Order: sequence, then C-alpha cells, then structure tokens
Amino acid sequence: MIENILDLDRYPLDREGSPEWQKLVDESKAALAASGMFNLEGFLRPGMAERAVAEIRPVMDTRSHVHRRLHNIYFKPSIPELSPDHPALRKVETISHTVCADQIPRSTVLSIYEYAPLVRFLAATMDKPQLHVMQDPLARANVMGYRAGEALNWHFDRSEFTTTLLLQAPDIGGDFEYRTDLRSDDDPNYDGVAKLLEGRDPEAKILRIKAGTLNVFRGKNTAHRVTTVEGNRERMIAVFSYYERPGVMFTDEERIGFYGRAA
Repeated sequence: MIENILDLDRYPLDREGSPEWQKLVDESKAALAASGMFNLEGFLRPGMAERAVAEIRPVMDTRSHVHRRLHNIYFKPSIPELSPDHPALRKVETISHTVCADQIPRSTVLSIYEYAPLVRFLAATMDKPQLHVMQDPLARANVMGYRAGEALNWHFDRSEFTTTLLLQAPDIGGDFEYRTDLRSDDDPNYDGVAKLLEGRDPEAKILRIKAGTLNVFRGKNTAHRVTTVEGNRERMIAVFSYYERPGVMFTDEERIGFYGRAA
C-alpha cells in the first residue's frame, strides 16, 4: 500500500484539489521560482528508504552498468563558437553504476514512480497540463549508485526538470552542488561556465540531502554535480523520468550509450 511507503499525512498527494494539496503545490512552485528546486524531506516513511535499498542492492552489486566517461559540461564533443582549449570545455570525469527499471520489477521504487497522484502533483508544480510515465522499459526509472572515488561531474540537464529520490546518503561526500541559472536560453555565458569549472564562482551552493527526500530540480540552465563519494557507504538515488507526451522511448543508440545494452 502506497500510504505505507509515502508520508501522505505530511504530503497529501492523495487529496488533489484540497486546500492542503494546493498549499503544497504553491509552496513547491515558489521554491522552484526562487532557487530552481524544491525538496520534500521525509517523503518516504521511516524504514522505506532502507527497504528500497535492500531490494536494489543485489542487482546493484552484480548486474549494474558501470558508466564511466570523460566529458565537458555540455556532454558534446565540441561547441562551434568555442576553441577546443576554451576553459568552458575542460574535461571532467563521471563514474556511476546504473540499475534500470526492467531489473527491479515490482520494487518499491517503481511503485512510487508509477503512483498517479505523484505524477499529477509534479505536473501542477511544473505548470504542465499533464505528465506521463515513460514507456521505455530501461529508462523510465533508474537507480544510480556512486561508490568511493566516484562522482557525477558538472553538467546541464537535457530535460527542463529532473525528479530524484535519495535512497541512501554516503558517509562523506556525495553532496549536490549547483549554480542556479548559470546560463539562459539566450545567453550561454561561457565565461561564467569557465569560472565555475575553475572553482571561482561564489554563487555555487552545496545542498546536503537526507535519505527519503524527493527533489525536483530545474537543471537545464543550472549547472550541477554530485561531489566525489568517500567511505564504504555508497550514494544511491532513484531518477524518475516523466514527459509531457505519452509513449516516450529512447532509441537503441541512446540505451546503449546510457546502459550498455539496447534491450
């Protein structure tokens, strides 16, 4: 039962249209406008994050896809208007372990991802008429693991919004670092990007999230990364993909690039 997993007393997703539901939507939209994100701490009831991790760990330990790549902040081989040695194109390394949705059927993570009131709530906070779960059997919901020495390095997101649920925080590191509105749709701000990559941007912020927190983040123009994990306890986070149109699938090329397999 979903009410045993999510704290619907604190976050009344199941009471759509009620004053308390509308208050939560309004507060979330205000946070998005102010800082580019909102967090629902304690979204999972006590013990549920640990249960989700226990379900995923056997797959994470034995069958997860190791994703390792050197990349620039744009995940592009080049930017036409920049010389290859421009500091905005400096290379960084990302290493992670990915579990796909088809590897964790009937899991706690998938039951949350598919919970229709959550999808409708997210659409309301993002001012979208409707959102849909993804059709792709691999990409719809992923769980990312970051072990000692591993990190998700600086990047911009392809999608307008990213929805994540932290399942396990590491002992040290694994913090979410971000720079709100580093660029805009009209201004790529390459010099500002270079300044951030060189560690010289005073507006970069670090957010330490607790396990069980749902985070919704506007990452298209806000640069962000997960700092390097230290210690024996890995960082484990679920990433939920929703789209404004139904039936979205990745191409075989995209699946192979992200997961090392097409099916």
